[in-house]
Formats: sequence, C-alpha cells, structure tokens
Amino acid sequence: TGTTIVPLVSRATPPVSFPEEELEAIISKIQRSGTELYNVKGNSATLSMAYAGALFVDDLCRAITGEPNIVHCAYVTSEVEEVKYLATPVILGPDGIEKNLGVGKTSELESTLLKEAINIIRQSIEKGEEFVHKVSPV
Repeated sequence: TGTTIVPLVSRATPPVSFPEEELEAIISKIQRSGTELYNVKGNSATLSMAYAGALFVDDLCRAITGEPNIVHCAYVTSEVEEVKYLATPVILGPDGIEKNLGVGKTSELESTLLKEAINIIRQSIEKGEEFVHKVSPV
C-alpha cells in the first residue's frame, strides 16, 4: 500500500531541500504513484517490477563474481526492533548479503511515516506467517 512506501528524501544524493508543505506533497505523490498508474493503465507496473528485478540480479551477479561494494535495497531480516523484515540497503558480496546498512538517519517526518508503515508491515508479515503455518505446518 502507499503508506508502506516511505521515501527517504533526506538521504537523497545529491542532497535536496524542500519546504515542509512541498515535501509532504512530493512524498504523497510518490506513495500514490502505483495506484495512479494502475488507474491509468488498468494493471500494475509490471515492466517497472521486471526492470527492478533485472537490476537486482545484475547487482547480485556482479557481487558474486567479486566486484566490491555493491549496494542494493532488499527486503531482508530487519534491524528495526518493531518489525521482522524491512526493505533496506544492503551490501552484496560473493556469499550474498555482507552487511545490512539498515534504515539509517531519517528526518522527523520520515521517522513518523516509518513508524506508521512499520505497523502495517508487521501486520502483513503476521498474516503471511499465519498463512504459511496453515498451508505448511512446521
């Protein structure tokens, strides 16, 4: 859902700065972009997802073959105490994930949005785990 998308604008490279009202509008637009695209096209952004998958596989292949310092975002075991899994930047290496870089420093607005997102993500994880245990009891 849109509320689980938390753009960390404060960590953009190069750094950017917006008045708070404008920043909130930008964040809202980013959060709604998937829904807006679906409403226009009538289906999801499959090409975007395929491209993201291809970039991840490319980065993973480069890391596995020894290229150092490959950073990519991945949905991994979380270092945020309130949630088991979260998409964060990781350093990839020959054996997979070498280091989870975590969420890092966020602005006050981003921290608030992240807390809201974590509550929803945690509920989704719990639903997923319940489903797995029903289908394939451990």
